[in-house]
Amino acid sequence: MQYLLLLYSNEKAWENLSEKDQEEGAAAYGAYTEALAQAGALVGGNRLRPTDTATRVSVADGKPQVLDGPYADSKEQLGGYYLIEAADLDAAIAWAARCPGAYHGIIEVRPIWPMD
Repeated sequence: MQYLLLLYSNEKAWENLSEKDQEEGAAAYGAYTEALAQAGALVGGNRLRPTDTATRVSVADGKPQVLDGPYADSKEQLGGYYLIEAADLDAAIAWAARCPGAYHGIIEVRPIWPMD
């Protein structure tokens, strides 16, 4: 079964890290991604640009409404995701617990609902 691991953290915290700490963080994510791939669990994933680059779209009276910026002001922002294959929720949770983001933010584990 596929699960989406949604990585939430304070995106401003990364900017405040030293270059050394940023390099160590990037290496930790690289190692985690490689572990997922080696286990055959990695389906995909990406890092997201900061929320100030977001564009919101809704429709009112049949017309698109487009606004810049994040939808909500919150302490933690969605910064990336991994799509994984796991036997069950317990296995997906185990992968989420190994993610470097779990040490400085929140990993939300969501089962994929196929559209077939």
